[in-house]
Amino acid sequence: MSTCDECNGWLNPALAADAAVRRGDTVLLIQRKHPPMKGAWALPGGFVDQGEDPIHAAVRELEEETGLTGTNPRLLMVMGDPERDPRKHIVSIVYEIDVSEDQQATAGDDAADAKFWPIETVFNGELTLAGDHLQILSNWLNS
Repeated sequence: MSTCDECNGWLNPALAADAAVRRGDTVLLIQRKHPPMKGAWALPGGFVDQGEDPIHAAVRELEEETGLTGTNPRLLMVMGDPERDPRKHIVSIVYEIDVSEDQQATAGDDAADAKFWPIETVFNGELTLAGDHLQILSNWLNS
């Protein structure tokens, strides 16, 4: 196991939290504004801040990237393949989150676009999805 002189501790993976939002036969995705995978579509999400609970990070990232206020977050899955992100080893905790029907998604923060996509479109290969987000969606929607 490696230690990190710079951080005075263990060289651990980074922690992220993602939001999985569904409305009927559609799912919410953001288009990445920055590398890596710029232009690819992904679940809204990002890194957990120091001292932040991952469940709060998922709700925060959802609002920062889409303008949507989420409620009732529920643990969906954890994705931890060391190769899932080209930057470094990032473990993501994915939460299913409710969003009221009257809210409209608008791109913000790290998102170039934010919209609800038909599930059929997501799975038929029309979209380029970032990293393992197709696997996350498949695990979630086909379970």
